[in-house]
Amino acid sequence: MGNSILSEETISNKIYFIRNQKVMLDRDLAKLYGIETKRLKEQAKRNSFRFPEDFILQLTKEEFANWRSQIATTNSDNIGLRYAPMAFTEHGVIM
Repeated sequence: MGNSILSEETISNKIYFIRNQKVMLDRDLAKLYGIETKRLKEQAKRNSFRFPEDFILQLTKEEFANWRSQIATTNSDNIGLRYAPMAFTEHGVIM
């Protein structure tokens, strides 16, 4: 993957508005930190005491379907999207 610096535009394109909050999806946040999505989720679950309920949201099936219908996806974007992703709020991203 490499340690390239992401542009502000690239990051802002990965911020979504869900439940009246700005969030980043687990896969985008993992990519930002250069780790696998499953490792990010493992750490968030293992350290759940650091992530109050308003730091992480689990997308409902309806939210997930709505999000998928609103973005232009390619086949490569769909890889690993069998389950609804976690969404990290601004405070969750910082954690």
